[in-house]
Amino acid sequence: MRYAAIVVLLFVAQEKQEKPYQPMGAPSDPRVDVRWNRYHDHGEIAKIFSDLAKAFPNAAKLSTLGKSYGGRDMLVMTITNFAVGSEMEKAAFWVDGGIHANELQGPEVAAYTAWYLCEMNGRLPFITKLLNERVFYILPMLSPDSRDAHMYKPNTTHSPRSGQRPVDDDKDGLVDEDGPDDLDGNDSISQMRIKDPNGRYKKHPDFPDMMVPCKPDETGEYTMLGMEGIDNDGDGRVNEDGDGFYDPNRDWAWNWQPDYVQHGAHRYPFSILENRMMADFVASHPNLAGAQSFHNAGGMILRGPGAKTDRYDGSDVGVYDVIAKKGEQMLPGYRYLDVAFGLYEVWGGELDWLYAMQGILTFSNELWTNFNLFRRDAQETDTQFFNRHLLFNEGVSPWKEVAHPQFGRVEVGGFRKEWTRQPPSFLLEEECHRNMAFVVYHADQMPQIKVQSLESRALEGGLMEITAVITNPKVIPTRLAVDVKNGITPRDRVTLQAKDLKVITALVSTDRFFRGAKEQKRKPEELRLDTVPGMGAVYCRWIVKGVGPYTVTARSAKGGTDAVIR
Repeated sequence: MRYAAIVVLLFVAQEKQEKPYQPMGAPSDPRVDVRWNRYHDHGEIAKIFSDLAKAFPNAAKLSTLGKSYGGRDMLVMTITNFAVGSEMEKAAFWVDGGIHANELQGPEVAAYTAWYLCEMNGRLPFITKLLNERVFYILPMLSPDSRDAHMYKPNTTHSPRSGQRPVDDDKDGLVDEDGPDDLDGNDSISQMRIKDPNGRYKKHPDFPDMMVPCKPDETGEYTMLGMEGIDNDGDGRVNEDGDGFYDPNRDWAWNWQPDYVQHGAHRYPFSILENRMMADFVASHPNLAGAQSFHNAGGMILRGPGAKTDRYDGSDVGVYDVIAKKGEQMLPGYRYLDVAFGLYEVWGGELDWLYAMQGILTFSNELWTNFNLFRRDAQETDTQFFNRHLLFNEGVSPWKEVAHPQFGRVEVGGFRKEWTRQPPSFLLEEECHRNMAFVVYHADQMPQIKVQSLESRALEGGLMEITAVITNPKVIPTRLAVDVKNGITPRDRVTLQAKDLKVITALVSTDRFFRGAKEQKRKPEELRLDTVPGMGAVYCRWIVKGVGPYTVTARSAKGGTDAVIR
């Protein structure tokens, strides 16, 4: 009987047990259960997005921009609390990944961001408030065809960077006829070498799978023959006409240059269908105020300009600096750079188009840095040491002798496509979460126009003075300087509406005492503002005849809408 009583008590304890103890960061009991320590192909990410839309119908909606060249859906997930406010009157944030399809972790971070926002909405007050006020548009793959090609066909860690449309790279009248060849049958394209006493390479003394140049006074052991492949078209060159080649991130309309200036530019701006579909979507959503594109690798937080002849407005750069420097703290080992002067020149890049032609504050993160291997500045052999002691040599294909139709007996080996540019499984989830958090910080700093206060006082002659303080408690202004200069979006509007009031005149000032105020004589009931600065205010005043009630409404294309009734 005593044993039976103990069993009953145990069952009662189990019934009363709360949900399992979990670490902070992500739910241990998600509605959509996903392993974020692995990479997903197009179909798997499509299923994740479909499952999110079904599990969270009040916060997530799935749509497609159309079909890619290879017939895959260009999926976009819209995430917001649809029951709170109008989608198009909320500041919006754009996320994309995988424009260079070999850069695999970009779509993972984009998909993780969608998953985390959905799962934590209603659980975490900050995320719930964020989705009440903001809307996210997440396109995980800009080059879905080549993502699947990278994952399921022999490639290097660097390929395919292009899309899958056939292009005659070597101008011989054939297309994509001489790509890499998997000579050792391991589904990865590595390097070729031959033993050669006159060669200028040798084995690394500590890591013999690694080839290093000889010193000037050393005798060599090997000649390197390039990437694994053969001369398929008999023109004397190896691997010179593979997938593509065009570069999807050289196809955008700002500062576009033809191929002889910018390699990979393709035919003309937006000649790549997938880019054009995204551009049409972005252009139809003027509420987009922030954007993030994910690439790899090198651990960088990048902004434009892409070309040294271009310039970003100084006040906009100041806003970029605030957000990116916070990002450097959130992303250990990452460096904040501009593309043209800190990396290399790019003409026709997505970053510049989003900023200069759409007025959207945009970053591109180069995901993954060797700093993460050992949490210090990387050394030359860190990838080899990490491979040996933490991956147990999984990241390297041992050198293997094979027959080559042009070179005779060659050895094939070296780094596999899954290693060096891509974090291993146990570091992938950290990369996803940290970069998601940077997206969330940026999105939270998008403009948010507010009617902070309304005051009125009686004047002589039956007149009344109404003063409204319009604020923006976020870092990003309601319109960037580039937007104000080029008139990308309409000016902000502050409207006084009343049935029994006649507006005589109106003033706008950036000074609370209206020193240097400007009068707006035309349509004074609807004041037009160039911008409301980040963490700043604009002061509006009307002289009216009559008495209330009245409503003051502030509207901003990128900063939302707010109204106060008196």
